Amino acid sequence: MDDQAEFKAGIEEKLAAGERLTFEDGVGLYEVDDLAWLGRLAHGVRTAKNGERTMFNVNRHLNLTNVCSASCAYCSFQRKPGETDAYTMRVEQAVALAEQMRGDAPTELHIVNGLHPTLPWRYYPRVLKALKETLPEVNLKAFTATEVQWFEKISGLTADAILDELIEAGLESLTGGGAEIFDWEVRQHIVDHDCHWEDWSRIHRLAHQKGLRTPATMLYGHIEEPRHRVDHVLRLREMQDETGGFAVFIPLRYQHDFHDAKDGKIRNRLQARTTMASPAESLKVFAVSRLLLDNFDHVKCFWVMHGLDVAQLSLSFGADDLDGSVVEYKITHDADDYGTPDKMTRDDLLELIRDAGFQPVERNTRYEVVREYDGPQTIAERRAAPQSVKF
Repeated sequence: MDDQAEFKAGIEEKLAAGERLTFEDGVGLYEVDDLAWLGRLAHGVRTAKNGERTMFNVNRHLNLTNVCSASCAYCSFQRKPGETDAYTMRVEQAVALAEQMRGDAPTELHIVNGLHPTLPWRYYPRVLKALKETLPEVNLKAFTATEVQWFEKISGLTADAILDELIEAGLESLTGGGAEIFDWEVRQHIVDHDCHWEDWSRIHRLAHQKGLRTPATMLYGHIEEPRHRVDHVLRLREMQDETGGFAVFIPLRYQHDFHDAKDGKIRNRLQARTTMASPAESLKVFAVSRLLLDNFDHVKCFWVMHGLDVAQLSLSFGADDLDGSVVEYKITHDADDYGTPDKMTRDDLLELIRDAGFQPVERNTRYEVVREYDGPQTIAERRAAPQSVKF
């Protein structure tokens, strides 16, 4: 038996015995060139936890401002004050955009922004309160830990007090952003703000203590190595052991600037030395993450960053959630021109999930079931249905 075959046999034995995989196991899994084997193992874990169900929600992403004091090396979204396409919404504008979705029966607004250098702290709870008053049935998932730390700076309040005020205004979950890669060896080259693992984990821990369930993310496919990815997810696994407050893990695929912004600037300073993750590498990230994160119930594929084909394939490589309708996602679409639509309707998501062979389940922000739908047709049912023939 060669070394890789011996390693694979050992992994299978550990999983069958319910043993937790180690850092060395995680690095070794990234070195395995048998993608089908990885997918089979990850799908086994996914199926044991969630069966053939695939979750989604009907949501809208809302970016209140793209003005940001930071200039992170990978980011094409941020603008400086005075730049041509810099913007900041008034509270009334944000409410008007959210109201456009009322007819779609949305369950969530997902709000992420730049670190605006002059916008006052009070603006943020005001927006949440106005949105909640207008759409009381909609869950508000808002702000990264990086934003909360920024609120500490501009308000003089503690994160504890900030979260209390945001919760009172209607906050039901933080977002998972700002995590990127936690290891400082990589992080110092990609991030241009002061929120690192210590503060990111501190703020999510506080949120968990207050009863919020939050997502966790990882930005992959840039200058990091597999060992950095493994370190990242194991930090999350350890914190989940402690708090149990993470609802889902979301691998986010790093994007190049494939077209100039309106002002002709390319803001992504990493792309000259990066190639982005291939579809096969993305599927490997989903599979390895699913195998390592034994205490996470869900792994999400954010279809906007991966494309619809890879999103469907990811459901057989450990993922069991395809996010939602999205409507508008400036953070990626400002960069990549990747070909994904701005919006997927509820019917679009149902078709996407069924076409991949899974049962769609609509959820809310806390991963509570809103509605279960019929699964895909069986092969026998498809064969029995009349087929149109073109001459």
